[in-house]
Amino acid sequence: MSDRLQDKVAIVTGGTSGIGEATAELFIASGATVVLTGRSEEKGQAIADRLGDRAFYMRADVSKEEDIKTTVSQTVERFGKLDILFNNAGGPTAGNVDDISASDINYGVDLLLSSVILGIRYAIEPMKANGGGVIINNTSIAGIRYGQGNILYAALKAGVTHYTKMAGVDLGPLGIRVNCISPGAIATPIFWGGSAVANTKSDESNARKLEKLKANLANATPLQKTGLPEDIAQAALFLASDEGRFINSHDLVVDGGRTSMFAEPH
Repeated sequence: MSDRLQDKVAIVTGGTSGIGEATAELFIASGATVVLTGRSEEKGQAIADRLGDRAFYMRADVSKEEDIKTTVSQTVERFGKLDILFNNAGGPTAGNVDDISASDINYGVDLLLSSVILGIRYAIEPMKANGGGVIINNTSIAGIRYGQGNILYAALKAGVTHYTKMAGVDLGPLGIRVNCISPGAIATPIFWGGSAVANTKSDESNARKLEKLKANLANATPLQKTGLPEDIAQAALFLASDEGRFINSHDLVVDGGRTSMFAEPH
């Protein structure tokens, strides 16, 4: 238990598995009250119950603007303020360069890019009223290196990274810091279809897949270690806390050196 986020109120989207769940847990252990969102009510409520009386689950689909707006408004109504927003929710996208469809594009934009843009939009007023705040967007090394994700996913994550930097410039004068984290190959359910798919599998099945994944991913970094959700949670805690007070419009790459192993194509 620490006091790095003492008395802070945070929203963590995609909080029902992987990075979101680990971040919600760490934020609470650091003194924050956390509203965690996701589409799986059963799992979300179970996580909130496990994390204790400063954890609250709210069902929300970040691909829907009204759900984003409601999450922020209900958080502020209940707790009186919003200090931290972690736009973490996401998932895989379909579509290769030679067969991508309009529906692939629309789905990906709503899930990965619009959710971040609208999350920022609706967090501005309560954070402004509170004298400032911190927004963290979860992006990906796919947005900065070739071959780390399919082409649509990579392009949208690059959009998240750039939007983060521009939003930090616009919102900095209001005392709102906006940063993003680019995880490398982190052992989460996104590798077998995202949290929505994982929620349909048994805990035993997910555990088996996770152990196999960890072994494979350890070979994908110079450190020969597997990136875990807790590694990204620690990065988010740093950016959210006063220790990151002078960091703004920044993309924090947490990948064990993976991006240095892959050159841009010539």
